[in-house]
Amino acid sequence: MQMELSLEERGEAPGIERSGEFRAATNGTEDPGSDEALMKRVVENENVAKALKRVERNKGSPGIDGMTTEELRPYLRQNWRALREQLLGGNYQPKPVKTQEIPKSDGGVRKLGIPTVLDRFIQQAVLQVLQPRFDPSFSEGSYGFRPGRSAHDAVRAAQRYVLEGKTWVVDVDLEKFFDRVNHDVLMSRLAKRISDKRLLGLIRRYLTAGVMVNGVVRESGEGTPQGGPLSPLLANVLLDEVDKELEKRGLAFARYADDCNVYVKSKRAAEDAMATMRSLYEVLRLRINESKSAVGRPWNRKFLGYSFWTSRGKPKLCVAQQALNAMKKRVREITKRVGGRSMQAVGEELQKYLPGWRNYFQLAETPKVFADVDRWIRHRIRALQLKQWKRVGTIERGLLRLGAQPKEARGVAMQAGRWWAGSGTLTGGTLNLKYMRMLGVPTLSC
Repeated sequence: MQMELSLEERGEAPGIERSGEFRAATNGTEDPGSDEALMKRVVENENVAKALKRVERNKGSPGIDGMTTEELRPYLRQNWRALREQLLGGNYQPKPVKTQEIPKSDGGVRKLGIPTVLDRFIQQAVLQVLQPRFDPSFSEGSYGFRPGRSAHDAVRAAQRYVLEGKTWVVDVDLEKFFDRVNHDVLMSRLAKRISDKRLLGLIRRYLTAGVMVNGVVRESGEGTPQGGPLSPLLANVLLDEVDKELEKRGLAFARYADDCNVYVKSKRAAEDAMATMRSLYEVLRLRINESKSAVGRPWNRKFLGYSFWTSRGKPKLCVAQQALNAMKKRVREITKRVGGRSMQAVGEELQKYLPGWRNYFQLAETPKVFADVDRWIRHRIRALQLKQWKRVGTIERGLLRLGAQPKEARGVAMQAGRWWAGSGTLTGGTLNLKYMRMLGVPTLSC
């Protein structure tokens, strides 16, 4: 199929022309704006062109077929007509997802399901049609995976509730939520809002496509794999039922994905709210993670990595201790004194990691904590540099080259082998902030 203009110039999907093919697909008896014709909207030129650009921009790993995002556009130029007919005919079959385990800060792993690039493209096209239909009806207390909302908004809402005097929290975490979503329960909720059976069938097939583990495909009896564009919306559709009931009861809450905190003014009210949430999740066949869920004070719990501390009687945001420990663990891995990496490589890795962490925790009102962590990081880097120089003579020459006074250079060099102690004597002198900037090491404090 020859294309006269570029996709960007035409604003169309690959292989779809303005005349003939698309008009024939949309000028039938179905009204493209009706609930029964949602799949027509999924395969519209403008929608699929937008989905293609989004998938290409997001990049990501190939699925089980090995196709990359760079190969998707040429593939669609050749195959879009047949794919569209399969989607409209209700017989497109998604491929199983590829599993990948991502380490978690608590020592466990999170299973990530990676759909093929083609399936990510189709899911994105479906998401773009369904998100505007569902999102306006979602609760004000729902913040995860919604346009114009973020984890920071959820944290600010939590702080607002505590400032209002709601100093008891029901902290609920669901056990392996994405792995344990009940397909029948989810589909029944979707069927209340979607009439197009082809679209419902496509979503069901995505849920049951299976996963490939060590070359063997396993059936998916439950769960919606993390990694696909559609999974976050499906999670919000399912959990919206809980949100609505909390709203009906006048409870203040903030939910981000499967993390939900309810804020009340007394322990008794908190215990009642916990009982309510248990029954609501039971109806959805979801299980509460008992080890991570509890009734308590906000400053003794964490929400999305944040917690609270009190200053002059007012609750302020801080980085939860677990999140701080996880960050330090990662920095220790980067600055470990074995492995033979250059100081430049260490600086580059810290430059990749620390700015993202700092940006996420920018709401924390704890400048002293960040300053202390900065000093600790610099201490580790100095210790690493001394270890790499290793020998007394090399350490002394290296410090002199960086501007140290002879007495200081000699004193530190004589502590060779005691890297942490030796680096402590350099605070504010050689290997100082100027050296850290040379390596590109970011600071957490302003």
